[in-house]
Amino acid sequence: MQMALGAARKTPALRFFLAVLALAAGLLVMTEAANATPPGGLASTTPEVEAPTEVGPPGKATLVNGRAIPPVNAPPAVKQVIAAANKIRTKPYIWGGGHARWNDRGYDCSGSVSFALHGGGFLSSPLPSGPMETWGSAGRGHWITVYANSGHAYAVIAGLRWDTAGNTSGTGPRWHKSTKAAASGAFIARHPAGY
Repeated sequence: MQMALGAARKTPALRFFLAVLALAAGLLVMTEAANATPPGGLASTTPEVEAPTEVGPPGKATLVNGRAIPPVNAPPAVKQVIAAANKIRTKPYIWGGGHARWNDRGYDCSGSVSFALHGGGFLSSPLPSGPMETWGSAGRGHWITVYANSGHAYAVIAGLRWDTAGNTSGTGPRWHKSTKAAASGAFIARHPAGY
């Protein structure tokens, strides 16, 4: 090692090579630390969600090219839920998607609802559809209602349905103007308290 360092002092090319090697090793260590999965299996504790800058008329969210625009009078947490959902609105349906990590290749029904709710601070970890039947407060909410049964979950957020069922083009989490369930079966309505 001493001999290599002595040679490096005399040879600029070797000095440059050693500097690049040290930089690459440092970047590799930083990348590994950033990609490490923490205990509990979730790769990220919070999905990166941009604060919504565009708002629509008061009352109900509007749908523009598949993207929901929150109403101007929506509470900040509801706007964050909409922003989170918009972030994954073009992802494919993948069974189990969104349960092992927040930022996933695709999402299933409850994974996409969990992602949206987490964006507004309503969930700390993803829930399967069955446990969503007892999440939050009973009944419909004013701004957010989660509809769940043992096999499917969807949400109505500011008057738009957030669902993986009933898509006309492709599969995966999408916004829909109709708030009526596209999937069959009985659903239990739940909502975050105060919303």
